[in-house]
Amino acid sequence: MENFPEGKFLTTVKIGPKGQIVIPKEVRDMFSLNTGDSLLLMADKGQGIALQPFSYMETLWNAVNNIKNGDKDKK
Repeated sequence: MENFPEGKFLTTVKIGPKGQIVIPKEVRDMFSLNTGDSLLLMADKGQGIALQPFSYMETLWNAVNNIKNGDKDKK
């Protein structure tokens, strides 16, 4: 699959017998993913599955805390 706008990629992957998938090289390069890097897997039955570099966890954690702290301020 080619001719996607820069920063976009679409393909299919197959789940192997151990539940593993291969992240295509183009995507690994796009996100600077290397062997041994950790990914955060998020799953929602209604919205699907998302993978993010583990470094995004800090951003997610801060956002959750800001929402949580904002709720405390309103009480």
